[in-house]
Amino acid sequence: MSRSNAPYPNHSILEMIAKGQTFISLSVARWAPVPLRLIVGYGFAEHGFAKLLRGPDNFTGILHAMGLPAAKTLALLTIWTEIIGGACVAIGALVPLVSIPMAIVLLVAIFTVHLQYGFSSIKLQAIEATGARFGQPGYETDLLYLACLMALVVGGSGPLSVDRWLARRVKRRVQHDGRDD
Repeated sequence: MSRSNAPYPNHSILEMIAKGQTFISLSVARWAPVPLRLIVGYGFAEHGFAKLLRGPDNFTGILHAMGLPAAKTLALLTIWTEIIGGACVAIGALVPLVSIPMAIVLLVAIFTVHLQYGFSSIKLQAIEATGARFGQPGYETDLLYLACLMALVVGGSGPLSVDRWLARRVKRRVQHDGRDD
């Protein structure tokens, strides 16, 4: 039985991974924030619109039953944070700013609702004639949203974003104002 002279047993796999990384160039990687923006933005806005369409008083009642102070104010702030923040993230507008209240909404949801149900967001309890029956979701999805927001804040909103457009505009103005006319 002969032994491979390769430094690693799976040397060919490592080469394939390295070639794959080379294939994914910076010009392609710069588009990575776009799907994050779209799913996070849509997800937040959809949750906000669902609360709005059911009636803000319905959500206010839920917050009141949970014992949260100023339930009406918190309900309205949450709904508008989700709708406006979601729309801003989707188009890449003011992402570092709108991420702050969005992160607060997620953290409140984790600590007041989801933490008691554990990590997993999908808890299959049974398969019945009417379909699958699931238990209460844990905090997994909230953490995913937080991680996506953090990635967008740290890595930027990417191409086709209002933030990128604003940055180019500010840069041109600074360059223009620095010239002697």
